[in-house]
Amino acid sequence: MTGRLENKVALVTGGGSGIGRASALAFAREGAKLVIVDVVVAGGEETVKMIKKAGGEAIFAKADVTNMAEVKESINKTIKTYGQLDYAFNNAGGGGEMASVTECTKENWDYVINVHLTGVWLYMKYEILEMLKRGGGAIVNTASIFGLVGEDSGLPAYTAAKHGVVGLTKAAALEYAKDNIRVNAVCPGTTLTPSVARLTAANPPSEKKMTSLHPIGRLGQPIEIAEAVVWLCSDAASFVTGIAMAVDGGYTAQ
Repeated sequence: MTGRLENKVALVTGGGSGIGRASALAFAREGAKLVIVDVVVAGGEETVKMIKKAGGEAIFAKADVTNMAEVKESINKTIKTYGQLDYAFNNAGGGGEMASVTECTKENWDYVINVHLTGVWLYMKYEILEMLKRGGGAIVNTASIFGLVGEDSGLPAYTAAKHGVVGLTKAAALEYAKDNIRVNAVCPGTTLTPSVARLTAANPPSEKKMTSLHPIGRLGQPIEIAEAVVWLCSDAASFVTGIAMAVDGGYTAQ
């Protein structure tokens, strides 16, 4: 499995399923060695098995992205195993409840912000320190279409967190541009991850409604987001930093 990322090391959070798994497989396809981070052991280990079965190299590191000690340990494991960190895809997320601004509880707000925003910052904090030692690197953060536009269906904490990810991405990109560290974000539209598939299976009309919001006429596939992530990390995007790339079937162009 050789390609444009040969002899590089990539870390993927939330790598046990969905966009994270698809991205990990795409990184491996291009020759990178992988560190799969997930709080769900079974999913993360399955991604590692898939990579190895395809001829790649990968390890698993269990970590809760909101736990600083676990975040640091997964970075330490990366360096101990491979001696370097070249790319990072900070993608972990999930959970939270749908509720309006006035109905959202403090507990739900804290949970969503911690997972989707604070977790990204914690990983960036330690990834950048290693990339500075390496002389450069590339980071991609998962934001969302709701990091670019508003949303009125009961996700105020999620929308706030994803806007925060976009802002954090821009700030870090400017801070470390001269250090040869590029930082970008992807902003997926509704994508057929396992969680979305479960939602549509439980409520079939919801898929039709979500599809109708995307001008391209369908929902995204995890591999379509993954290809954007790999491109942003690769030398093909060497002049790209500080952007929030919509991969959304035209959703935010409306």
